[in-house]
Amino acid sequence: MMLNGLNHITLTVSCLNTSLTFYTELLGFKGEVKWDKGAYLSLGNLWLCLSLGKPDQKLDYTHIAFSIDKIDLNTFAQKLIKMNISQWQQNTSEGDSIYFLDPDGYKLEVHIGDLKDRLKRLKEHPYNKLKWL
Repeated sequence: MMLNGLNHITLTVSCLNTSLTFYTELLGFKGEVKWDKGAYLSLGNLWLCLSLGKPDQKLDYTHIAFSIDKIDLNTFAQKLIKMNISQWQQNTSEGDSIYFLDPDGYKLEVHIGDLKDRLKRLKEHPYNKLKWL
């Protein structure tokens, strides 16, 4: 296998300063560098590039999910409410999640749990026509 992990995520944003504030102040990303048409941010090992342009939102379930500790979820939810951040969906899966939109309408999620938790749950409650690979 030649691939060995996720390298980075690039999001096209309509206002660089608004998105920088959102991702650093609300989500806790660290600003690394900024230039006239973009910025690099980091969160743990995740590299996020914000690229100035014209976003084109999709209407499907595509989204980016970030991990959060259970102890921090309520505080984070209150912060979303205080900042009047829109939610795009209510949680229907195992593990607590909050689904919300960034300033350009990108679908984001904070989720408690990981793939191991999800697979364990699927053994107990499999999806329709589930096949283990």
